[in-house]
Amino acid sequence: MFFKAKNGSTPPQDLAHLSVTEARAGDTLSIVGVGDEYADLDFTIDRRNSMEAGDRRWFEVSGMYKERRVYLEVEASDEVSVRGMFDGKRFTLDELGLSEDDLATIDERQNPADNFEFEDKVWMYRWSREVGVFQEGNETGRGYYGWVFQEQGGKRLLAIRKYEGEPFTAAVLLPVNPGDVTVFRAQ
Repeated sequence: MFFKAKNGSTPPQDLAHLSVTEARAGDTLSIVGVGDEYADLDFTIDRRNSMEAGDRRWFEVSGMYKERRVYLEVEASDEVSVRGMFDGKRFTLDELGLSEDDLATIDERQNPADNFEFEDKVWMYRWSREVGVFQEGNETGRGYYGWVFQEQGGKRLLAIRKYEGEPFTAAVLLPVNPGDVTVFRAQ
């Protein structure tokens, strides 16, 4: 009786059980065990970007955690896939042992057997293409060219981005169980 919907109105949103796919700017996220020394990592979303590459769509949220920017990518297709960059580390092509020509060759070949070694791990090529980035609230976006590699025998991803007029940057993304992310809705 207390929660009876009025003539076709929708019931109130269940704010106690929000999915990571519902995260938006202003919300606070708490992610189990990915913070410093395996503590929970809590941050308030101050940016939300929609991303698209061909027929793939996902979004990226970010905010500050202990004086560094952290990122969470969420892709909701058949299953929800979540990965994050929590340590704030960015790498240059030189640090990866790659050149711009190496990436151009990998991109041209589009061969999932292509790989390189970095930090004593083998990173297997997964995909590369132009990615459109649309900041929440803006109709126009900008783009970058991206390459994604997966750790051989592991689930970590290494993402390389090249925005026009800016240097190449790379970061390692960790897989996150969507159930380990709690969304606290901003008021």
